[in-house]
Amino acid sequence: MPASPYTDLDRPPLSSRGLQRALVTPGGFWTGIDLRPETGSTNADATAAALRGEPEGLVVVAEQQTAGRGRRDRQWTSPPRAGLTLSVLLRPGRADDEKEWPVVPVGAYGWLSLLVGVALLEAVRRVAEVEATLKWPNDLLVGPADRPGKAAGILAEVAGDAVVVGIGLNVTTRAEELPATTGLPATSLKLAGAATTDRDPLLRALLRGIAGWYAGWREAGGDAEMSGLLAAYRRDCATIGRPVRALLPGGGEVTGEATSVDVDGQLVIRTADGADLRVSAGDVVHVR
Repeated sequence: MPASPYTDLDRPPLSSRGLQRALVTPGGFWTGIDLRPETGSTNADATAAALRGEPEGLVVVAEQQTAGRGRRDRQWTSPPRAGLTLSVLLRPGRADDEKEWPVVPVGAYGWLSLLVGVALLEAVRRVAEVEATLKWPNDLLVGPADRPGKAAGILAEVAGDAVVVGIGLNVTTRAEELPATTGLPATSLKLAGAATTDRDPLLRALLRGIAGWYAGWREAGGDAEMSGLLAAYRRDCATIGRPVRALLPGGGEVTGEATSVDVDGQLVIRTADGADLRVSAGDVVHVR
């Protein structure tokens, strides 16, 4: 028999009814909150829904994820109700005449994980009241600037003509429950001294933030500069201005100083010989 969700008072369950009432509203963006006690992967669930033809605005949330994935197929696991594990279904390639949203070019889809990162950072700062920054392309760092830890990861995947964006945020994860990492150490909002670790307001703030940024980005036809997304990301990206080593998907690496994120969402790295190289995907290591 599975353990009761009320046995750990530090980790109360989310309320499906409360989330539906708050977020699935007439004229709103979110069309459904699918809250599951346990699943293998919320990204896999949302991808299956996308391929079945579900409209954009579906959110799949799991109290426990047993086969979650990060970049390069790294496993992302968390104890039951210790974090926020969710995926959102977006269809930027479809025009929305009612909202007057044009089709977004496929080349702009790379901004979606960065957009979700901005919304996540804003929610964490506002609700949890902790120091937070973004690490290009898909991590949320919390804690002091001189010793931050990774509290969240974001993974965007194309599913037919849809894009599914998954988020995994450590909220009350304890030190002994954190996974080993090869880069920055893992942490959680609780370990970073969060003012609140109530997942309900965190999730509501995150989803409202995603909806707001997504609407502006869609209205601008996927133009990150016009929608204000580029400026917001640059402002809070801790990778800019640091020496970095970028591990590229096809092998090899680029080292130098990260000088900016360009209009396409690529990281601009100035190498030792003064050349500016643009990296669209890869794992970035902040070199101390």
